[in-house]
Amino acid sequence: MRLFLSSLLSLVLYPTLALATAYDRPIPQAQSATAEFWFAIASIALILALAAVQWMIARR
Repeated sequence: MRLFLSSLLSLVLYPTLALATAYDRPIPQAQSATAEFWFAIASIALILALAAVQWMIARR
C-alpha cells in the first residue's frame, strides 16, 4: 500500500514540475552602425548583381 501511495503521489506531483514558464518575448534591439554599414554594402552588391544579370540577358 505504501508503494502504491508513493507511486500515486509521484505521478500526481511530477507533472507539476514539468510546467513551462511563461514565454518572454524578446525585445528588439536597435541596429548598430556596423550592422547598418554592412546592410548598405549588401544592398549595393545586390543591386549591382541584378544590374549585371539584366545586362547579360539583354545582350542575348
